[in-house]
Amino acid sequence: MVMTATDLPSTEAAAAKPRRSPVGNAYAYLQALPMALIFGVFFLIPIALVVVVSFFDYQSFDILIPDFVTFNYTDVFSSEVTYRTYLQTLTFCLIVWAITLVLGFTIAHFLAFYITSLPLQIVCFLICTIPFWTSNVIRMVSWIPFLGRNGLVNQGLMGAGITDEPIEWLLYSEFAVILGYVHLYTLFMIVPIFNSMIRIDKSLIEAAKDQGATSWQILKNVVIPLSKPGIAIGSVFVLAIVMGDFITVTVLGGGQIASVAKTIQTELSYLQFPPAAANAVVLLGVSILMIFALLRIVDIRKEL
Repeated sequence: MVMTATDLPSTEAAAAKPRRSPVGNAYAYLQALPMALIFGVFFLIPIALVVVVSFFDYQSFDILIPDFVTFNYTDVFSSEVTYRTYLQTLTFCLIVWAITLVLGFTIAHFLAFYITSLPLQIVCFLICTIPFWTSNVIRMVSWIPFLGRNGLVNQGLMGAGITDEPIEWLLYSEFAVILGYVHLYTLFMIVPIFNSMIRIDKSLIEAAKDQGATSWQILKNVVIPLSKPGIAIGSVFVLAIVMGDFITVTVLGGGQIASVAKTIQTELSYLQFPPAAANAVVLLGVSILMIFALLRIVDIRKEL
């Protein structure tokens, strides 16, 4: 009988494990140092400065008064308008997340399991990235002549006799904002899900078929569980970006739709930096809580 490390006593098993030398540990820290410096300089320090500014006072003639006040946060948590704005932003996030998840999963599944040619997969990905060749603002503005009162959609519907008058809610509405979000961020869901699906061993699917599993059973019991890391990463991308996006709300909302990011942008335009910083800190906290909840469900370290 062959004994393994797990069969040895705890002291012997610990001794059997390879130990990293101090030189190896120092070398590993040196390798991580550049990334740590970049992370600290470009992420941690700016966030710390935003937190500091959020406790400053301000006046119309003096945009920053070094002080330690808390009314910037009390204004955020005591305003009913702020609660409605956060609720609307979270609603946008959940709706866009659900739509992009369905679209992203479907497209990734098609690319991974129905297109076996690598060059054709690359061509399909290039087609998906074509909208990213232009800026977000141009892509959002392009929806206006398409969804407007006299746009192509309304003209087509009236020309076909489906409606007698233009549909007003197609543009400058919540529908338009959600459509813009889906247009912008579906690709952020496709790529990580496809990355997970392409790693699935095809022999598992063949074995399931040999055992008489239906397509739905294969999807439910094989594909979806093994795609969870990609779904989690795509969800983090979509939720985080939608929470901080204000361009789509500004262009397609027509000034009639509110979001937290739009509120921050408005406060910055009026040089109200402390309340904007307080809103940014709260928004960051909400985003971190949402991402933390996702990471508790799925361990994305398997994907890295």
